[in-house]
Amino acid sequence: MALESDVRAAAEQRDDLPTAADVHDPDTEIPLTDLFDAEFVQTHTEFSSFDDLVAASPSPADAAAELETVPEGEWDEFVAETTDFADEKALVLAARDHWVGKQLELV
Repeated sequence: MALESDVRAAAEQRDDLPTAADVHDPDTEIPLTDLFDAEFVQTHTEFSSFDDLVAASPSPADAAAELETVPEGEWDEFVAETTDFADEKALVLAARDHWVGKQLELV
């Protein structure tokens, strides 16, 4: 998994990177299950998918589409207990870096 600094370092070594517009339309929302793909989830949690991670959380949510029903404080605590990350922010930033790295074919 490429963290932000790894993605930057890999990008600096390439002179043929596509533009942001080539890899993503900013008017298109990235589905959570694309951002938190199976590779990322399996590497950093005990779960096989993001839906499984959300379903195991202390809330009535059964899938990623229902993530907003998980209270923020409970989600941070759950993330800290069940992932490689201290809180939601760290989880999201790492998933972002992983997604960007995949889009740019850096990972």
